[in-house]
Amino acid sequence: MFTGSDISAGLGPALLRPLSAPELSRPFTRVVVDSRQVSSGDLFVALRGERHDGHQFIAAALERGAAGVLARSLPQDLPPRLRAQTVLFPVDDPLVALQTLAASWRDRFSARVIGVTGSVGKTSTKEALAGLLAQRYCVLKSTGNLNTEVGLPLVLLELTPAHQRLVLEMGMYDRGDIALLCRLARPSVGVVTNIGPSHLERLGSMERITDAKSELVESLPRDGVAILNADDARVAGLARRTCAHVISYGIGGETTCRAEQVESYGLDGIGFRLAWEGQARQVRTPLLGRHSVYTALAAAAVALTEGLSLDEVAQGLEGLDGANRIRVHRTPEGITVLDDTYNASPASAEAALRLLAELPGRRIAALGDMLELGSYEETGHRAVGRCAAASVDILYTIGPRARLIAEAAREQGLAAVTHWESRNEAARSLPSLVRDGDYVLVKGSRGMALEELVAALGAG
Repeated sequence: MFTGSDISAGLGPALLRPLSAPELSRPFTRVVVDSRQVSSGDLFVALRGERHDGHQFIAAALERGAAGVLARSLPQDLPPRLRAQTVLFPVDDPLVALQTLAASWRDRFSARVIGVTGSVGKTSTKEALAGLLAQRYCVLKSTGNLNTEVGLPLVLLELTPAHQRLVLEMGMYDRGDIALLCRLARPSVGVVTNIGPSHLERLGSMERITDAKSELVESLPRDGVAILNADDARVAGLARRTCAHVISYGIGGETTCRAEQVESYGLDGIGFRLAWEGQARQVRTPLLGRHSVYTALAAAAVALTEGLSLDEVAQGLEGLDGANRIRVHRTPEGITVLDDTYNASPASAEAALRLLAELPGRRIAALGDMLELGSYEETGHRAVGRCAAASVDILYTIGPRARLIAEAAREQGLAAVTHWESRNEAARSLPSLVRDGDYVLVKGSRGMALEELVAALGAG
């Protein structure tokens, strides 16, 4: 809950005119950037996007009950009744103003902030460590895709005095993005899961991707903590780029937080021995796939750093089902669908295929294009194809880039390979090709929208 006075103070010089006493006392429930999500009492921020300008939707937001608008100005043709009901917070740049307001609001509270970034696994890691911390603390975490220069400020504006820990996923489009998010949120703890070629098309080289991810640990204070994956050489190298205390996690070597004797139980999760500072506990967690041990370790390292006991961490890891990015659906026809359609990279696709390889029955993979790989596009797709040949009984590929997956799988001797150029073609054909007892993995980049294929299988 905000007041006009809170918002005015948070905006500071960015606010182009002083507010009247009634405007300063006006209460606001939330800050919203999508007019379709506005409810009574909200403050609507009119942002300019690539396709639309939020100023075009001010009237719609007010019709839905918005009590105020953060914008350059109100539309000239706004009906008088709507103009009379709203408080206008005039600013030159609504996005910068939103960020300014969020940073000011964050500074009011003492919640300790944990930032999470990485090429793969940052969302599942964020969910896992928030779950562990919630055993002892009141935790606020970012949700959905609120990990950008627009989304993260909205999370900061949800902070209340009750919150003790704030867990933020930090995404990036280019260099400087994570540094901006850190200036707004001021994290004390930074987690880097891994560094891969996911943004290679935009950034051009692995060195530039590494530089972009390093912005999190470079932003940490001297009394902060950097949680780094020691089994990823690029992430491990970030220890030289931070003044914060470094805690390493991994499977091998002299890591601070270590997993030993890792076992996968298919769709029943994984087990391992968790070692920390001369102590160890046996852990069983519902996180799926052997690779998920890194999610568990990163979450454990944060929780242990934040004061939880090893017993609390072991117990908390047992209840982390909600942290799985792969959603498992069993259809009425007896088909088990592994829905991993949120996004894809070569590393995450190979991890999902290795999980599929552990399952009984006929194993089928439907793999779509992996986007934004730049110069790594052919190499990455072919690597996934070779992994698929060793993991599945039947392979279906979708999209022009995924044809490379199909070609590589055939070259490795997998005969049961079918390629479809479009998602619609796959959705028409695949349901008739699966049967009772099959395990079907569906995975592709977000832009492929393969959740439509999951729905066609009766699992959406």
